[in-house]
Amino acid sequence: MAAASARNPHLDRLADETVDHRFKGLPPDAAGRTAGALAADRRNLFTGGFTTPVLALSADRLEHNLAVMEAYTERHGLAFAPHGKTSMAPQLFARQLARGAWGTTFALPHQARVARAFGMPRIFLANELVDAAALRWLAGELDADPDFRFLCYVDSERGVALMDEALRAAGARRPVEVVVELGAGEGARTGARTAAECAAVADAVARTGTLRLAGVAGYEGEVPGAHPRAVTAWLERLTELAVEFDRAGRFAGLDEIVVSAGGSAWFDAVAEVFARLPELSAPALKLLRSGAYVSHDDGHYRELTPFNRVPDEGGLRAAFTLWAQVVSRPEPGQAFLNAGKRDAAYDLHLPQVHAVRAADGTERGGEGLAVTALSDQHTWVRTEPGVRLEVGEWVGLGMSHPCTIFDKWQLIPLVEEDGTVTDLIRTFF
Repeated sequence: MAAASARNPHLDRLADETVDHRFKGLPPDAAGRTAGALAADRRNLFTGGFTTPVLALSADRLEHNLAVMEAYTERHGLAFAPHGKTSMAPQLFARQLARGAWGTTFALPHQARVARAFGMPRIFLANELVDAAALRWLAGELDADPDFRFLCYVDSERGVALMDEALRAAGARRPVEVVVELGAGEGARTGARTAAECAAVADAVARTGTLRLAGVAGYEGEVPGAHPRAVTAWLERLTELAVEFDRAGRFAGLDEIVVSAGGSAWFDAVAEVFARLPELSAPALKLLRSGAYVSHDDGHYRELTPFNRVPDEGGLRAAFTLWAQVVSRPEPGQAFLNAGKRDAAYDLHLPQVHAVRAADGTERGGEGLAVTALSDQHTWVRTEPGVRLEVGEWVGLGMSHPCTIFDKWQLIPLVEEDGTVTDLIRTFF
């Protein structure tokens, strides 16, 4: 934890957290020591007492992914607020900031509270915030720290009224910056559906003294039946809305105008359309919010990443491996591992066998082995005839969907290529 702590003193207390029964996969003989002390031991994941199942985050691949997106956003003139709900790991937020991120995106108030507890200076909440208790907390944060910047969606006049009422009741002194969310179309998720509805929401904001219109935003990943032309057309609607609002004087007096979009599947389209945004009355903060890149994956985002379309721009590497152990070989074609739904992501795809590690430390590929199902605490593995797999061997699994990989593990070993554990990444779900 030393490297992250050097960048953010708020992280120091994570290194002081006691390692005990709360954290699965960690060495039993480390119980009672601190996470920082365990990381300083530089134990080997395979020989240092870690128990299976254990999730490993590749240090090299993590750094590769951070560098790739830093370079991509700089090259395209984009500010970057990666979605923190992917990892909910303040140590990774700090690494993203160190790699040039403007701030971090979140979806829910409790996620923003975690970020603030670890000193996050800028937060973009990609949701309309109408919870009175959360708004009271937010008002206190803004009043206490003049350097803290917070933006969130608004998509309805009713939402604006609820925010205004709660902020007035809280005695808020600083206005909350908001961006009008343009919905991605009929049947999509949140957001005002038409330009006229967006204008009505903006007018409602202007009538309050507690909110300040800062720009426009949305999420292109919700475009129904998303394909390149449809996504581009929606992004053009978003930039046109920014231009229309600016012409109408809605952004008068702003130092910058926020225009934000961008999940992990279409950031190439965001970059292309945002590059064509006409000059506005103030500089545009073109804010990208892609989050899954930090670990990438071996399924959903491997298939969807825009780098498949623009390979010359870079590429991401799957950084997670779930190591489980063969605990049963009851039939020639069937094996069972000691990891299951409590440990592995399975909401989009089943895990894939990548490697098998024998007792002598040698590794071989996962050819001829396939995961067919997950129970709560078992992985069902089909073994083809002639494929060797023995009880006690470790099996490395790749998984799909970063968001549901991170959320099953509270303390994740950060591992070098030779198996050396250099840090422990704490999550807060």
